[in-house]
Amino acid sequence: MMFLRVLLVLLLTGTAAAQERREAGLELVLLADASGSIDAEELAFQRQGYASAMTDPQVVAAIESSIYGSIAVTYVEWASNTAVVADWMIIESLETAQAFAKALTGPPRQAYGSNAIGGALLDAKKLIEANDIRAPRAVIDFSGDSIRNFSGPPIAVARAEVLAAGITINALPILRPEDGRRAGANLEQEYADRIIGGPGAFMVTAEGRASFAETVRRKLVLEVSGVTPATYSFAANRD
Repeated sequence: MMFLRVLLVLLLTGTAAAQERREAGLELVLLADASGSIDAEELAFQRQGYASAMTDPQVVAAIESSIYGSIAVTYVEWASNTAVVADWMIIESLETAQAFAKALTGPPRQAYGSNAIGGALLDAKKLIEANDIRAPRAVIDFSGDSIRNFSGPPIAVARAEVLAAGITINALPILRPEDGRRAGANLEQEYADRIIGGPGAFMVTAEGRASFAETVRRKLVLEVSGVTPATYSFAANRD
């Protein structure tokens, strides 16, 4: 009899926990560079770029017209450590997008030091696995201006673990006048070869400040829609 009572309690507890889980069409970790190459002004600029993109009419329309009509998003900055700037939030309307954008502007910088890309990818994976959200797709959106990995697990090891969990990694390489393909190092190719992966993985490039918010907007529309740059026409889908 006691065993049956314990079993009933466990079943009821499990059912209640399942009922408490929120649902969305996509779990999206925005993993933004906050390493030593990103100063305070650039950090604020990146946050503002994501805030502007998230509230863009085309992004909001893509969310509202998606199968679930919602996505779950968190904004995390990475360096030698990672720090959650805006915790998981369900975006389903302009109002909730504005609330997420507002959450980006207040928190102080909490990620410092040199690059630990492998550790950042694994931390993002943990955030997806530990949240209270159920979604058919999970994406880590990694942005940065370097491929160096000074501490933590190797990129290849971390990437393989993320992909094995069924999580897609997209990328946003940020080019600087002295870096990236302009200097012959070809950051884009490095990100294509060593960062992105999983079903529908893609990469879009931020050429500089002038186009950063627009690039983020395009990337968000693609991720929400579950398509790639090769299969989506922005001209045809613009409001």
